[in-house]
Amino acid sequence: MPSPLPPPVDLGDLLEPFARRGVDLGLERLGGALAAGGHPEQGFAAAQVAGTNGKGSICTFLHAILRAAGIHVGTYRSPHLVSWCERIQIDDAWIAAATLRADLARWQPLARRHRLTPFELITAAAFDRFARERVDLAVLEVGLGGRLDATTLHPQRPVIGFGAIGLDHREHLGDTLAAIAAEKAAVMGPGCRAFSAAQAPEARRVLEAAALGCGASLHWLDPLPAVADGGPVLGLAGELQRHNGAVAVAMARALTAPDGPLAGRPLDEGMVRAGLAAARWPGRLESHRWRGRNLLIDGAHNPPAAAALRRELDQLDGGMEAGRPRRWLLGIQRHKEGAVMLELLLRPGDRAVVVAVPEHASWSRQELAAACPDLAHQLEEAGSLEAGLDSLLAPGPLPLVAGSLFLLGAVLPLLDAAQADEAAALGQPGKVPGSNGP
Repeated sequence: MPSPLPPPVDLGDLLEPFARRGVDLGLERLGGALAAGGHPEQGFAAAQVAGTNGKGSICTFLHAILRAAGIHVGTYRSPHLVSWCERIQIDDAWIAAATLRADLARWQPLARRHRLTPFELITAAAFDRFARERVDLAVLEVGLGGRLDATTLHPQRPVIGFGAIGLDHREHLGDTLAAIAAEKAAVMGPGCRAFSAAQAPEARRVLEAAALGCGASLHWLDPLPAVADGGPVLGLAGELQRHNGAVAVAMARALTAPDGPLAGRPLDEGMVRAGLAAARWPGRLESHRWRGRNLLIDGAHNPPAAAALRRELDQLDGGMEAGRPRRWLLGIQRHKEGAVMLELLLRPGDRAVVVAVPEHASWSRQELAAACPDLAHQLEEAGSLEAGLDSLLAPGPLPLVAGSLFLLGAVLPLLDAAQADEAAALGQPGKVPGSNGP
C-alpha cells in the first residue's frame, strides 16, 4: 500500500469555480459530462462499496487483496485526510499531483458546461484516469448515500459491498435508518452480488427488500475469525475491522469467480492473508506519537462510529487500564450530532479538550457543555491544535484524537513532523514507531 500520505496539493484554481454548488446529489450532470467526454467509465469493470462507516477500510482491504493477487487495480476514495491525491490510487501508488492537476484541467470545459460539483469533477477525473491506465478493475467508494452518488454512474458494478449503515448525513439522506439504508441499498442492480456484515435489524430489512426487488443476491457474512482461532492478521487495528475484512474477502472471491469480471485470475488463501496483513489506511485506531507520548487517532465522526470506537477502547482497557480515566482531543463539525457523540465517547473521569476543526464550523466547548450539562465538568478547550495535543501528554491510558476526519487531516502533519524530529534527535532518520511507513 502507498505510504506515507502524499503531500498536500492546492487544487483551488481548478475546484473553487464549482465549490459554490456544495453537495447537490444527482446523476444527470455527471452523466452528461461523461457522455460528452467519451464515456471513460465504460472502459473498466468496477466494484462498489457503500455504507455509513467502514467503507474506506473495506476498499483498502479489497485493494490490498487484489494487489496480492497481481491484479492491476485502481481505487477511488473520499474524503481525503491530507491531500487530494489520496482519493485516487493505482496499484501501489497515489496519483501524482501533476497528473491529477492535468486530469482536472482536461475536464474543466465539460465541468463548466454541465455545472458539475467538485465531487463530480473529481469522479470524472478518476474514471478517466482508470480508463487511461487500463486497470483490470476499479474499487469505488460511495461518497454520500448511493442512489444519487456520482460513483453509481459506473455501468458495470457486478459486486457490491456494504459497510455498517447508521444515522449520518440526515440532512441529505433522511431522518430514519430505513430511509438512509434505502438510499444506500439502491446501488444494487439486477444480477449483482452484494455482501454485508451484520447490520441493525431495520437496515437489514431494507437491504433484503431492495435486493429482492431488483434481482440482486445479498449475502450476510460473519466476521473473520480472531488470530487466536486461526484467523488472518489484519493491517488495520480494531475488532470492527474483522467485519470489514470479511466483506472485502467475499468481494474479492466473487470478483475472481468463474462468472466474475476477473475470472481466470488466481486468488488463493495465501494471497488473501497477505493482502489483509498488508492493508494500511490512516486514521483508523492508528498509533502515533506526540513529543514522545504514544496516542491513538481515529476518524470517528458520527454516533455509530463513536459507539464503535468506545467498544474498541473498552476491549483494550482490560487489566490495569480498566476504569482509569482517559484524555481526549475532540473536534466535531457543527452539523454532526456532537452531544450524542460526546455521551457515547466519554466515561466518568475522562477529560476532553475541545478544539475547532480547521476551516469548518465546529462545536465549541460551551455548546457541548450546554447540550451535555452532566459532562460539562469533563470538558476543556484549547486555542490551537498544538495546545490540544500538549494536553494529552499527562500520564494515563493512551489518549485519543477523534471527532472528525478533517481534524485528523490537520493533526497528522503535526504528528508526522514531531515524529520526524524525534527520529532525527535519536539519530534514526526515517520511520519511527507509530508512523505511516510501509
